[in-house]
Amino acid sequence: MPSDTVFHHRSKLKQQNKPFKSRHATKGQLKTKTKGKVDKVAASVKNKHKLSSSKADRRNQAKVLQQKKRHDIVTSSRLFSGAHGCPKIVAVVPLCPDVDSHAVVKDLYASVGQEYVAETVSTLFVERFKQKVQFVATRRHLLDILDAVKVADFVVFVVSAEVEVDGFGELCLTTIKAQGVPSTLSVVQHLEKIASKKQVDIRKSLISYMEHHFPEDAKLFHTAVEAEALSALRFLTQQRPKPIVWRDRHAYMLGERVEFEANEEGEDMGTLQVTGYVRGNNLSANRLIHLPNHGDFQIKMIVSCPVAFDTKDNTMATDARILETPEPELQESLVTENEPDPMDGEQTWPTAEELREADERIEGMGGPASSDAGTVTSRKKTKRVPKGTSSYQAAWIVDEDDDLEDEEEEEEDEDGDVAMGDAGDMMGEPVDWASMNLGHGAGSTEIEHEDDEEYEDVDVEEREIAYEEELDEDEENRQYKEYLDKQKQEREDLEFPDEVDTPQEVPARTRFQRYRGLKSFRTSAWDPYENLPIDYSRIFQFHNFKRTKRRVLDSLDEAGVSPGTFVTVHLQNVPRAAYDEHNSKTTRPFVLFSLLPHEQKYSTLNFVVTRNAEYTEPVKSKDPMLLHCGFRRYVVQPLYSTNTRGGTNNVHKFERFLQPGRSAVATVYAPIQFGPAPVLMFKYDESGLAWDDVSAPPFIGHGSIIDLDPCRIVAKRIILTGHPFKVHKRGAVIRYMFWNPQDINYFKPVQLVTKLGRVGHIRESLGTHGYMKCIFDGPLKGQDTVCMYLYKRVFPKWTTRLYVEDGDAKDSMKMDE
Repeated sequence: MPSDTVFHHRSKLKQQNKPFKSRHATKGQLKTKTKGKVDKVAASVKNKHKLSSSKADRRNQAKVLQQKKRHDIVTSSRLFSGAHGCPKIVAVVPLCPDVDSHAVVKDLYASVGQEYVAETVSTLFVERFKQKVQFVATRRHLLDILDAVKVADFVVFVVSAEVEVDGFGELCLTTIKAQGVPSTLSVVQHLEKIASKKQVDIRKSLISYMEHHFPEDAKLFHTAVEAEALSALRFLTQQRPKPIVWRDRHAYMLGERVEFEANEEGEDMGTLQVTGYVRGNNLSANRLIHLPNHGDFQIKMIVSCPVAFDTKDNTMATDARILETPEPELQESLVTENEPDPMDGEQTWPTAEELREADERIEGMGGPASSDAGTVTSRKKTKRVPKGTSSYQAAWIVDEDDDLEDEEEEEEDEDGDVAMGDAGDMMGEPVDWASMNLGHGAGSTEIEHEDDEEYEDVDVEEREIAYEEELDEDEENRQYKEYLDKQKQEREDLEFPDEVDTPQEVPARTRFQRYRGLKSFRTSAWDPYENLPIDYSRIFQFHNFKRTKRRVLDSLDEAGVSPGTFVTVHLQNVPRAAYDEHNSKTTRPFVLFSLLPHEQKYSTLNFVVTRNAEYTEPVKSKDPMLLHCGFRRYVVQPLYSTNTRGGTNNVHKFERFLQPGRSAVATVYAPIQFGPAPVLMFKYDESGLAWDDVSAPPFIGHGSIIDLDPCRIVAKRIILTGHPFKVHKRGAVIRYMFWNPQDINYFKPVQLVTKLGRVGHIRESLGTHGYMKCIFDGPLKGQDTVCMYLYKRVFPKWTTRLYVEDGDAKDSMKMDE
């Protein structure tokens, strides 16, 4: 009889428990994790309505923003509109060797039936569009092009239908984009010489090329055709220029007429009268004026200039009157740096007992001095000992082989000015570093020693001969060897960064006495005012830079002559050379810029720079560079450091080379400039620079200003390496890092790390040949490398000077004292 029992099989043959979703955390671990935290109070429905704006508020906010944009557009358009408006500046830049910028301007003149007289700056009144256009026809000279683009509202790039854009044209495009470019358009020449079937393809090719550089403004015109020339002129008059933030913060002017009136005292100095339209921001008589290639000058007065416009109705003229004169108590001074007082500071002299203790420590009779565990600092007392007063100082003068001498010379070159003592607290805004407590101990003697080794006396004639084509065999071999050495150093810095060999002839405690160990590179304390060089007494520092910058920028529109006014600016105490240069170099536009408050004073300028990918030679730290910073040009020797945010101690690692593919921060002594502002770097040649299309200087890189921070610590890192000799669990015997037990005891507090991630410290010295017993946080592998990181603060060199083109070689290479 069949059974009525129904059998049921389970769908799952394996028990599956509820998953535990706390990521393997126990209740105790969760309690510890949330200890000290306060629960977030949920917002009520009533509070949510208060936090979120209503639809009407959002609509009203959008309406206000729309009205503001319309007001800005109308204001900027009103500046150029009408027969009496300010002319738009159009820079005509030739990119190919067979094009002519004056021919383009002539075609644009002919399109409206006017005759063109070839000159650098010419003004065209387009009666059809009720506007004026001011053309700046440049030659193939990089400085002329950059100066013209700095003040231009539009840039017209001239290309050829027969010849491709050469290397100089590519350099112009790269530097103009890095500097900041307004609205652009392109003009093609020699298109009529090409067969009709190929003209369309050539146009497409040229438009594609310009779209690669300027995707938003890829417009191409053939001005030899009257209709296209008129279309290009319509674009220039009807288009609203794009603003350039860093330029529009300053008042600037393109000089249409320049006159000189000599002083009664002599013919070399006088009053320079520059006539033109005020552009950018308001021009105040209390501000300083910067003339490229000449420097900063004070304004004597601003006078309204009689203007005349040729229209079909009549000629309009306005009487000259004084618009502004400087107020003596508010006018900016020409003081650029503080005058350091050598006697302003505590002059300490070590006692005989202190000198004896220093000698004992050096000889290994005492333990090393350390401010805290894991940190080795240089002894201030022994560093202040003058040269020749003890055997400690005598240890600096050692007979070494050539390799060690080269290494020490490199160390001294990277150090810049040696530290001169401790600095006190900073007061005021900006801070006068001359009032800081800068000592003059052993550092002063070291400066003389380093300067003698670092600089050599070479006549200008010999340097000029060195750059001629015909070189003798010895000189050519020397340059080739120097080039190979620099290439080798760059490769070693890229493969084994900061690793150095401990010298056997000199004790490590003497060779690296100015270095210190840091337990944490980001958080270990480092006083930014200790051991400052004497150059820091010459610079200024803001107590709160961001607040000062905000206050300066908010006060720009308060007073001064408004933009669009045709005025004559009288600059006092200007050398006659500025006027003579303008008359001799008629191909270069004469421009001037107004400085903001404090922008004539020197400080430490930090800017981020990216290396040009097309430049392949090594770029070493402190190599001389020509720096284009905004509207100013200087010869500097930048100090490179990592472009990182930095920790709480504001310490950044020093970079020996500007490596390709990554950005770095360059630090120089330079006049203050409120960023953002573009930065261009060119390789500087001591024998002089040529800026034409044949021998333009190499373009190194570009970037922008980030801050002005004298407290930014640039720390040079060296890595001493050792090899495991014997390994037993967590212990190991390390060799080849030091060569005597005194050095091991001196650097004993410094932490050790390995390339495979182990951390340890020195236990004791073994024997007399530099073997040492170390302990680590885990087993050490035999193929691992033990490293010791040491740091030393380095400073830039005070070699910043204004770049003067075609100046005397001796004067151009003279350093600021």
